Amino acid sequence: MDKKDIIQGLQALLGEDRVQTAPEIIRKASTDYIGFRQYERFDGQDWVPKAACVVQPRNTAEVSQALAFLNKHGLSTVPRTGGSSVTQSIEPEEGGVILDGQEMNGVLSLNEQDMMVTVRCGTPLEYLENYLNRHGYTGGHFPQSLPLAHVGGLIATRSIGQFSTLYGGIEDLLVGLEAVLADGEVIRIKNSPRRSVGPDLRHLFIGSEGMLGFITEATLKIFPYTPETRWMNSWAIQGMDQGLALIREVMTTGYRPAVVRLHDAEEVQKMFGDAVPGGSSVLLFLAEGPAPITAAIGQGIREIAGRYPVQDLGSRPVESWLQTRNDVCYRMDEPVYHKQGMVADTCEISAPWSAIGEIYGAVIERLPREMPNLVFIGGHSSHSYVQGTNIYFTFSFLVDKGVESARPDYMKVITVMMEETLKRGGSIAHHHGSGKYRTRWMPEEHGSSYPLLRKLKSSLDPRGILNRGVLLTD
Repeated sequence: MDKKDIIQGLQALLGEDRVQTAPEIIRKASTDYIGFRQYERFDGQDWVPKAACVVQPRNTAEVSQALAFLNKHGLSTVPRTGGSSVTQSIEPEEGGVILDGQEMNGVLSLNEQDMMVTVRCGTPLEYLENYLNRHGYTGGHFPQSLPLAHVGGLIATRSIGQFSTLYGGIEDLLVGLEAVLADGEVIRIKNSPRRSVGPDLRHLFIGSEGMLGFITEATLKIFPYTPETRWMNSWAIQGMDQGLALIREVMTTGYRPAVVRLHDAEEVQKMFGDAVPGGSSVLLFLAEGPAPITAAIGQGIREIAGRYPVQDLGSRPVESWLQTRNDVCYRMDEPVYHKQGMVADTCEISAPWSAIGEIYGAVIERLPREMPNLVFIGGHSSHSYVQGTNIYFTFSFLVDKGVESARPDYMKVITVMMEETLKRGGSIAHHHGSGKYRTRWMPEEHGSSYPLLRKLKSSLDPRGILNRGVLLTD
């Protein structure tokens, strides 16, 4: 089926205004913010495959119609909503179709009795949070991409928010959903606090990155909005190992602050300056909820911190982080690093307590040896559990061999992080999703369970039209 037939067929189904063919609209819908792609774009290169069109359905019925058509003709289809991906997950195949749900937005219902809100997939998270705040609630989900992200994409990538230690990840917040399978079949998983009726089918779609279906609607938990009862404090500490040990003690003792962060000395220099003693790492804690609970958490953390060689820095570093934590979203389309001839980005992994420090140390030691053009490598822990935590690496390198070297050098950095993580039993993606750039490591990540993904794909999308290149190596 050629491009003209694809466009005409979709227009006949949905209307000409629902099928966009303008190059600028296609380019914007294909834009992924992974570091090397940003550098290429700012350098005037546009090497992303060109989709035939962008389909913009207004409701579930139109998603169903579009997918039935695309499936019938075996056409490669990439689902998207907000477009804040940093993993190549929304890049199309040449001549494929982008199914964009961002016009399917808005709150469908706020159920204050059952403490849940139902929204459409294209609802911006920032809009939803502001809506809930006006009614005295919060969604508890604050990813760094808050100003850009939409609900459907957050579910599809298994997102997590910066207050996750209290509220959990999106998998903890999702109550029920509606989705459309590759052949156009509409399915709904009803809202319930808990069920014991077989496998939890929500998890077919959480983290599936659009390869098993298109999420059209979601019901999420809500919580009382009580920012006035927050407790926060920070401490300087020498080295990441001691900081990780302190966090482990907080988590295993049973305290649940909303925010638990540990930034290494390299990140401290960039983020906090003179507010933190030079050469130190910094711990940030924030608790929120009913005042007696936040007071008890604060007292407990202070007692634990008192057993370590720390310097009390008060609340100022936490307040500074709160004010600037989403600023990167407003600079995504500015050539800040390109002007300096650099690629800059992040990569997040996770591991049990027994391995996380070793992974961090190995990456920090190995990268400068193997990357002579490396400019910066640092990291922080930002999401902790009783069993372990994550490390969110930040890095930059000089593009010293021309724009064509940006991607291979980027993958050299990522390869070191993947190898050192897998070697020690960690997971190579904590909350951005795998995307397409990490797919090659999926067999090793999943091990003997990997064939289950192929069986799910062949069952729910036998023609393989949905988001080819994510999770499955073929």
